[in-house]
Amino acid sequence: MNRIVKPTMFDYNTNKQLIEALIKEYPFLRADISGRTLLGRGIFSFSLGSFNNSVIIVGGFEGSDSVSSLLLYMFIEDICRSIKNGSELCSVNIKRALSQLGITVIPSVNPDGREINLYKAEGAKGAKKLVQSAGCSDFSLWKSNANGVDIRKNFGFCFNENQKKAVEAGISSPCESDYCGSYPESEAETKALTRLCRVRSFRQCLSVSTGDNVLISAPDNNKIPESELMSGIISRGCYYPLSACETKDINGFSGWFASEFSKPAFELKAGKESSTYSSVEEIYERVKEAFTVFSLM
Repeated sequence: MNRIVKPTMFDYNTNKQLIEALIKEYPFLRADISGRTLLGRGIFSFSLGSFNNSVIIVGGFEGSDSVSSLLLYMFIEDICRSIKNGSELCSVNIKRALSQLGITVIPSVNPDGREINLYKAEGAKGAKKLVQSAGCSDFSLWKSNANGVDIRKNFGFCFNENQKKAVEAGISSPCESDYCGSYPESEAETKALTRLCRVRSFRQCLSVSTGDNVLISAPDNNKIPESELMSGIISRGCYYPLSACETKDINGFSGWFASEFSKPAFELKAGKESSTYSSVEEIYERVKEAFTVFSLM
């Protein structure tokens, strides 16, 4: 298969090049900017199918995550190809399914963090001094945004608990990871996601990250009758075990979504913490069915 999305080092320029190439090949793909980061980089979202009956899938929360964004771009491309060719994806007629259902994908919610991870303080542009003052000695570990805030922990979900744990670990100011910010939704990236979800009323959410080969169900899913069945189907789609979630283990976005809207929310940790773009095709082959069944349930 001749793919537009290929395994390559993923940075902001790659992001823009993929957008241009995909829209050129598939003009029906709707691309929007859900918000902008501190440094003005776009947080791009892509929508297919019904705009009013959609799921949302988000990746690229951590600057150190080199895999999840590429996985989601591969999924976008496969969905678009199936629509254009009238072909099936994972035994599903995508064009027919998306006549009533919709998918919105944000592959990279933290592009500033990714640039800093790759290019050190130079990737922070106008926030260079702030990033330098965060005391990071190894930028390959940088997960936060350009404000030194860990986006995963800047949602209202368990904010106080995460903040307390960070302080106990000696983290009370901008840092490479685990600093929650001064208050929930203080960051442009967090605001972009919560605003989009409040406006669009998505029916369920999936956050995608790298590591552990596991599916985690949000704690508040136990209040949602259909969540148990859904989690079993998604888990079987990728052969990842379903984790009995402890609050500290879930991405704050998924936890916030389930708590805020009383709708199903999950986190899929794909590959291993050490996975790089060179293994993204192998990882994608394992998770694409899980992405598909989640999107169309």
